[in-house]
Amino acid sequence: MKRNLFLSASFFCAALTMQAQQVAYEEYDLDNGMHVILHQDNTAPIVTTSVMYHVGAKDENPDKTGFAHFFEHLLFEGTKNIERGKWFEIVASNGGTNNANTTQDRTYYYEVFPSNKLELGLWLESERLMHPIINQIGVDTQKEVVQEEKRMRVDNSPYGKFQEQIGINLFKNHPYKWQTIGSLEHLANATLEDFQAFNKIYYVPNNAVLVVAGDFEVNSTKKMIQDYFGPIPKGKEIKRNKYQEEPITQTIKASYNDPNIQIPAIFTAYRTPANTEKDAYILDMISTYLTSGKSSKLYKSLVDDKKMALQVFAFNNSQEDYGSYIIGALPLGETSLNDLIVEFDKEIAKLQTELISEKDYQKLQNNFENNFVNSNSGVEGIANSLARYYMLYGNTDLINTEINIYRSITREDIKAIANKYLKPNQRVELEYLPVAKPEN
Repeated sequence: MKRNLFLSASFFCAALTMQAQQVAYEEYDLDNGMHVILHQDNTAPIVTTSVMYHVGAKDENPDKTGFAHFFEHLLFEGTKNIERGKWFEIVASNGGTNNANTTQDRTYYYEVFPSNKLELGLWLESERLMHPIINQIGVDTQKEVVQEEKRMRVDNSPYGKFQEQIGINLFKNHPYKWQTIGSLEHLANATLEDFQAFNKIYYVPNNAVLVVAGDFEVNSTKKMIQDYFGPIPKGKEIKRNKYQEEPITQTIKASYNDPNIQIPAIFTAYRTPANTEKDAYILDMISTYLTSGKSSKLYKSLVDDKKMALQVFAFNNSQEDYGSYIIGALPLGETSLNDLIVEFDKEIAKLQTELISEKDYQKLQNNFENNFVNSNSGVEGIANSLARYYMLYGNTDLINTEINIYRSITREDIKAIANKYLKPNQRVELEYLPVAKPEN
């Protein structure tokens, strides 16, 4: 009876996926090299206008880090036609919302408006690209904003520097060794000319993809896009450095003392392949298998059954050039950090020597089918996905076909990839410790 119920659930998830609407889109290039993607959905009177730039922390000068994230703030300061400090006021007063975010690979800006304000969204983003004002007052203002953000999210946040410490130890050559927030010292010492030069190199139409998703009329929208973005001059070809990391062949032991914590943590981190490789998708499945939800293997073992950990997690951070696969936990009671590593390795060893059960395999497939359906449920998310798949994967149609990669993964693949990447001699072991209290 249980097997029949399980199979019924499997068929239900498959039926959901079959019923999920394909994301229809059109893409083309302007003469200046800007890529344009249009997704028309007239079911609700809203429209998302977004621009993704192919610039992130990995494109920075090692002596001038934090620039990509800094521009995420700086380019809301104003333009020749938008008074300083008025950007958010313009958006809100027209019933819209907007935001931006930066990773080590790209920077993304977007507005969501009632559909009758589409032209306003296009004008705002064209202004950001064509007429930004990068002056000393804006730079000084945003330096203070970024300093406060780093203090709040990193310096004064419990466990706020674990990813920074992993990056430092996991990468020796690649810019992934520093975080997106960058160095406040570098930003403090940067000149106005440094910021203007960064803008001139990376904020050009041939380094960007514009997405319009939602309720609009195609022909009139194409004309507006041409009117607002077509006249922007093409930038120079961007020269990107290529970085190669030597394989890790011996465990890298590291430690860091965080004054903001009382409970230590252990992190194990493995260098993994680029997001476009099938191996990265298999590692996504492995992380879900190990720690996604209370029935996952490590959670059930360490938190529920053995009461060895307060919390345990694993995630595969796939990026454009490399990825990082991280497993972490906070010990409970007398459990040592090494005890937790031993438990991590026990579960990984099972993956490396045995095929996961058919039931667990089908559960994973159902999970990823469900995620696929949900990921395309709104135009705001669709706009982001279209831009990301085009820019970082080189294949816009992954928005419709990526699920086929997960479907093609077998139990044998999971075993093989656990053996290929998750070996003790290929990882960083980071002990994340409280600062010792001085003796009285």
